[in-house]
Amino acid sequence: MVNLETSYMGIMLSNPIIAGASALTGNIESIKRMEAAGAAAIVIKSLFQEEIQLKNWKFDEYINRYNDLHAEMTTQYPPLVHSGVESHIYWVKKTKEAVSIPVIASINAVDEDAWVEYARSLEKTGVDGLELNFYSLPKGSDIGSEELEEKQLEILAKVKSAVSIPVGVKLSSNYTNIFAFVKRLVQQGADGVVLFNRIFQPDIDIANEEENVSFDLSTSAENRLSQRWTGLLSDSINADICSNTGIITGEDAIKMLLAGAAAVQVVSTLYKNDIEYIETMIQDIVSWMGDKGYKSILDFKGKISKAKSNDPWAYERVHYIKQLLSKEDTV
Repeated sequence: MVNLETSYMGIMLSNPIIAGASALTGNIESIKRMEAAGAAAIVIKSLFQEEIQLKNWKFDEYINRYNDLHAEMTTQYPPLVHSGVESHIYWVKKTKEAVSIPVIASINAVDEDAWVEYARSLEKTGVDGLELNFYSLPKGSDIGSEELEEKQLEILAKVKSAVSIPVGVKLSSNYTNIFAFVKRLVQQGADGVVLFNRIFQPDIDIANEEENVSFDLSTSAENRLSQRWTGLLSDSINADICSNTGIITGEDAIKMLLAGAAAVQVVSTLYKNDIEYIETMIQDIVSWMGDKGYKSILDFKGKISKAKSNDPWAYERVHYIKQLLSKEDTV
């Protein structure tokens, strides 16, 4: 019998499949289904400061809409405040109490103080770890990449100083030098790195000539970037890597583990194939390990990382020169 146990950020997991942050991990019933299907851990739907701020603004606008007609109401009744953050914290606590698998909270804040405040509040709920969702869209040319990266490093350091539970960082692939930045994150105390966050992109409806919100699920073809950087980084940093984006099948998960990932996060496949598909992914990993004679994840984890690959240049090759030349030879 094979052993699927793995360790991510110092958190022991029964297998390498983690349900990533999404609307599905924002619902207690679907979370219980994930646990029953075999998910080793869940990442709670992110606490977005910008979303809370928007809700606060709309709530304030709603309760004050008749102030001009009933001015006395603004003085006779106490002010009401939207419970955004407190509501999320309460829900995370109840979720942690409802399941037995590890629960990781996710944060995406704007203000530096909010990152620390949210982290401290979430730690009190009993979550097993935190995931800092680092992504901000530069809105002007006056802010350089170094300034953005330094700010994120500073936020990580402050959060690590404020809490005692493991802290991971979820990154987009839009960094000038991913290798250097990830190394600095680990030096600053990151216990894990999630590669990569899949960012929603805007679309345009040409019929109505208006902006359109797109929601496209990822495919297996999109995991190549995560695979590349998992393979490049896994032997070079003293932190765990969790591969993300395009992890649709058990085969996809196996590839990431071979490249050196400690675990993978899945989201799109839960929408495409339903939550219970986690069972199929786990069984596919078990069957493959059995066929190969592997007894545990450690037997093959990182076996095809850059440092151990028969072709170490495979992870660094970025052009199709060889393929193009081969085609020319056949013409």
